[in-house]
Amino acid sequence: MTLFYAADRSATIRATRLLALLLVSLASCATVMAVPLPATQQQYQFVRTAVQGPFTMKMVEVPVPQAGAHQVLIRVHATSLNRRDIFVLHGQYPVGPRQVLVPVSDGAGEVVAKGSAVTRFRVGDRVAGIFFQSWVSGRAPANVAQSALGGFIDGMLSQYVALDESGVVKIPATLSYEEAATLPCAGVTAWNGLFTRGRMQPGDYVLLEGTGGVSLLGLSLAVADGAKPIITSSHDEKLARAEALGAIGGVNYATTPDWEKPVRALTGGAGVQEILEVGGKESLAHALATLGSGGHVALIGGLSGFGGDVPVMALMNGNITASGIYVGSRADFEALNAFIDAHHVKPVIDKVYEFQDAAAAFEALDKGESFGKTVIRVSAP
Repeated sequence: MTLFYAADRSATIRATRLLALLLVSLASCATVMAVPLPATQQQYQFVRTAVQGPFTMKMVEVPVPQAGAHQVLIRVHATSLNRRDIFVLHGQYPVGPRQVLVPVSDGAGEVVAKGSAVTRFRVGDRVAGIFFQSWVSGRAPANVAQSALGGFIDGMLSQYVALDESGVVKIPATLSYEEAATLPCAGVTAWNGLFTRGRMQPGDYVLLEGTGGVSLLGLSLAVADGAKPIITSSHDEKLARAEALGAIGGVNYATTPDWEKPVRALTGGAGVQEILEVGGKESLAHALATLGSGGHVALIGGLSGFGGDVPVMALMNGNITASGIYVGSRADFEALNAFIDAHHVKPVIDKVYEFQDAAAAFEALDKGESFGKTVIRVSAP
């Protein structure tokens, strides 16, 4: 009887161990979820009948995606708009021959499920997608533009999105979802222009054009680093608000056509060391005239159209550096996030719209009404 009991007990232990191994094996093959997810979600899409030309925006009901082996499923809490999104809507930005796409590159949310091979994140992590899903670090890979969210690939204006874990970062602990949603495009662009490519130092004079997302995030970063930002705008009220945020001075370019002169005067005649040049062909010549010896200009935007003459000899004589900036890498984003947490930087948000009012958010940005970032809060079941 004793021998029978011992044998029976041994078999039971072996069976229990086999069952445990089977459960572990099954778990490794399955998607890990926090809670049961809805079958469908609300999502905005840009739609057009032709392969080129403007889109129209509509809300649709679509299935909630499942996370692949290397993907995380993100419940999006907030997205933010960039001028690029307006260009895409109007058919003025290359997205390939797409007739339907989910717009918006910038969004932040929480991981609610992950694939079996995911190692960088856990369910519950607060995250954001990176602008270029294929640019992790170093130089941009070939055809990087074809991995841009809200362009060649679907973006973030959706209640749930599934992204490869390599294209996701944890957001700063000091920021809300709405604040973190402002960072993937404008924040990384400002960081790349001022730090990665510009190598801004405390005490540097920094020229920031306008009061849009890139410029005001650049203002916040410059102030936190001990630099001396100078702002331009066509509205005196916006200049006053920028100075309240830490700008040492501002110039109204609408009332002062040769605005480079008062900008340079604010530096004591020495000129600025860094420029985030977002204005395009109408502002470039003025901006370059503000640069001091050894300065750097980050060529970012084309609000007045792309182009403009570059005075090559003047740049050579002044040892000036010019960089073409197209957002940045995941490594740039992670460095930005660490800086934000260390210095308690707060992005400037103009207004937060609810998900059902997304069209109004696009319209406001298109009219140039914003001071800082335009954010859309996303609600999901």
